[in-house]
Amino acid sequence: MSTSQRVSSLIAAAALSLLLAAASVAQDYPSRPIKMIVPFGAGGPTDIFTRLLAEELRKALGEPLVMENRPGAGTIIGTDAAAKSPPDGYTLLMMSATQTTTETLVPNKSYKLLRDFVPVASLLNSELVMVVHPSVPANTVEEFIALAKAKPGALNYASSGVGSNYHMAGELFKTLTATDILHVPYKGSTGARNDIISGQIEMMFDSVPSMAPMIQAGRVKALGTTGKVRSAILPGVPTLSEAGVPGYEATIWIGLMAPAGTPQPIVTRLNAEINKILTRADVRQQWEKQGATAMAMSPDEFGAYVQSEIDKWAKVIKANGIKPE
Repeated sequence: MSTSQRVSSLIAAAALSLLLAAASVAQDYPSRPIKMIVPFGAGGPTDIFTRLLAEELRKALGEPLVMENRPGAGTIIGTDAAAKSPPDGYTLLMMSATQTTTETLVPNKSYKLLRDFVPVASLLNSELVMVVHPSVPANTVEEFIALAKAKPGALNYASSGVGSNYHMAGELFKTLTATDILHVPYKGSTGARNDIISGQIEMMFDSVPSMAPMIQAGRVKALGTTGKVRSAILPGVPTLSEAGVPGYEATIWIGLMAPAGTPQPIVTRLNAEINKILTRADVRQQWEKQGATAMAMSPDEFGAYVQSEIDKWAKVIKANGIKPE
């Protein structure tokens, strides 16, 4: 056997050994509980939506998925902890739209999303609703835009904080409608909701399940929802795109990522098991009752989606000169 043939044989043997090792890793995984770091406080929409998934994954994998809430610094604390975790498939990160805005809003972080993590699976998205206090003399989106343009800087809108989904939904609205509306950030969404109901604030973007009872009680007026299609909970409310802001879309979405270096067979298995769950009618129906739509993607598709969200919000942040708190 020539030297080149021996080298080729060694390379082939090494490649086969790696393939067998990778197959063994996927076959043996998981052998202990999997930790999911959630960079938000307990009890919020993210917790509610993912506890069903965690239970179904436990059944599929034979090991529990333990949710560890690590809130703070606009998702940076929890995301940083996940980035520093061993890439062995036993630590996952709950990924959301908020992290894609933080990527631009706080550029000097210790991590970069698509450098220090690998996409695992998308889970779901949920639209927001644009509401105004009943005293606001606008019953449609077009009337609100006309009012804002007639009184630049006079109207205000609330959010749960700088860089939050509610904040960015408002900034995207301002960008696409060329309006000047004052942002009033709160430390959480409860205070913002209280103040729009009392009339201290004119407008707000909020989650559909949270605001639907207030809309039905007539305590706020719904002008439009922020998804591509109408909300199943508020079917009589047009989307922003239908109502006069073409191309508008700003949803709450969540997915899973893992530390960079996590073995590909583990990522592939997790994605396959999660997508099986997401395609089940009972899961979809349960989430839809809470205003969420299952969103199944391959790891590559989810990675491309995350990059598109980073790019989208970077443009809005730069166009509006938004700075972190």
